[in-house]
Amino acid sequence: MSKKHTYRTVTTWTGNLGEGTSSYTAYLRNFTVSAEDKPDLHGSADPAFRGDAGRWNPEEMLLAAVSACHKLWYLHLCADAGICVTAYTDHAEAVMDEGGNGSAGRFVSAVLKPRVTIAAGSDRAKALELHHEAHRLCFIANSVNFPIECRAEIESGEAV
Repeated sequence: MSKKHTYRTVTTWTGNLGEGTSSYTAYLRNFTVSAEDKPDLHGSADPAFRGDAGRWNPEEMLLAAVSACHKLWYLHLCADAGICVTAYTDHAEAVMDEGGNGSAGRFVSAVLKPRVTIAAGSDRAKALELHHEAHRLCFIANSVNFPIECRAEIESGEAV
């Protein structure tokens, strides 16, 4: 029997400069995402679409969700397998194709590049292999329609 989880967020446009959307250049793309009992996330469009570069854009948030979900599954699997992860950093990248008319764009690929440090004595080969299982189990990866590649590096650290 499957379990269903419900998530709720509120996205509020904060870019009305007084004229609403009276023209394409009359408003900011800024917004705030909120969820109960969490700090607000300040977003905008990508600067290529008149957005604020100092705010998160939806494309970055999607890539961050893919990366974070993979990491969470990976750490879970490592803990279950007796592999002690002591550090994890992912420099993920994704490619979005705007399409011919600029409005039918979509992501075409993503690459996760996690650099993982495991404690001395942990199984390096198994640590690398678990990235495949993390990808298979990742809720976000299972929800998108573009390929996600994982190019993990495993380093062995000191004993914990």
